[in-house]
Amino acid sequence: MKKYLAEVLLIVLSLIVLVTYFREKELDYDHEIVDEIPEPELKFGFPVDSFNIVEGKIKNNQNLGDLLTTYGVSMASIDQLAKNSVEVFDVRKIRSGQNYFIFQSLDSARTARYMVYENNKIDYIIFSLTDSLNTFTGQREVDVIQRTASGVIQTSLWNTMIDNKMDPIMAISLSEIFAWTIDFFGIQKGDRFRVLYEEQMVDSVSVGIGQIHAVQFEHMNKDFFAFRFYQDERFDYFDDQGQSLRKAFLKAPILYSYRISSKFSNSRYHPVLKIRRPHHGVDYAAPSGTPVVSIGDGYVEERSFQARGAGNFVRIKHNSVYSTVYMHLKGFGPGITRGSRVQQGQVIGYVGSTGLSTGPHLDFRVFMNGSPIDPLRMEAPPTEPVDSLNMPTYALLRDSLMNQLQLIDWNNPGS
Repeated sequence: MKKYLAEVLLIVLSLIVLVTYFREKELDYDHEIVDEIPEPELKFGFPVDSFNIVEGKIKNNQNLGDLLTTYGVSMASIDQLAKNSVEVFDVRKIRSGQNYFIFQSLDSARTARYMVYENNKIDYIIFSLTDSLNTFTGQREVDVIQRTASGVIQTSLWNTMIDNKMDPIMAISLSEIFAWTIDFFGIQKGDRFRVLYEEQMVDSVSVGIGQIHAVQFEHMNKDFFAFRFYQDERFDYFDDQGQSLRKAFLKAPILYSYRISSKFSNSRYHPVLKIRRPHHGVDYAAPSGTPVVSIGDGYVEERSFQARGAGNFVRIKHNSVYSTVYMHLKGFGPGITRGSRVQQGQVIGYVGSTGLSTGPHLDFRVFMNGSPIDPLRMEAPPTEPVDSLNMPTYALLRDSLMNQLQLIDWNNPGS
């Protein structure tokens, strides 16, 4: 009996060894097969070894038809492609200087199969040149890296960004965040900032700034804070007390720092008429063509021209109390007509020198109950603060971001 049990045990052990052996061989075999199949190299989702790829840049005044005909695509196909693209991409918006790629067949005919147009560093458009003649949108894979930055202003916010090897677009972002609380025309030498933000990377190359999570901006020895927080189905910025940074009116009708050449006065010497008379506005000296934005929501009460006065001008009615006027414009923004609705920050025109003017500038005026008031002294009511129910969550986020800001060296250009 003992001999029988020993034989059975030996057989069982042998089977276990054999099963284990063949299982390991099977795994090794599978592993070897996987290793022998290389990942195909893709470009915009197409296998590169299946096409001849031609790369180029859109030339000045070149449209989709001009480009595709050089690669043998018929005008009938191009016309149909443009019609099929209407709901996806307006082919008239193709811009010179942007990259394009033509995917051709590998045979001697080199037939164009697809065209890819890079709308920007992230988004691209695929035009199918096969029988379907369809259009698709795509996006490159974007990696998001958390960054910090800081700087001390010597001349201007823009120049500080450049001197510190930072993306100068950050200057525009900060001016938009604090547009209601800091007058960026009054930035002083020695003002400084610290920022927690995201940098977007495509193929290990920076393609721009993503979300800004927190900012500390010290202006004229006073701290201004901004923390990004989700409330009422949207992200917005709030200060350290939970008050919204967004107010009923922007601080200025030009979003970036340009010089104030003349202030509100009851007796100013007019440079054209050579007499003294009231100047119930603020003049912003800026390059011709600089965008001018509405400081608040409202509707266009008047859009007109005065040859011996305001030149091209827009009057916006914001509510029953406030209205604003923007004068000497070079031209008007898209859709700006009498009676049209405008939103805060919307471009309503461009700096010019029309009417009685000695050079490019914006004459900006504010009226309260029909009477002119000094735009630089106007107090605008804030919008809704952090809701009391959300305050505990906001306080935790604010404290965490505040601690991270305090760890940033004021003279650290970025990391």
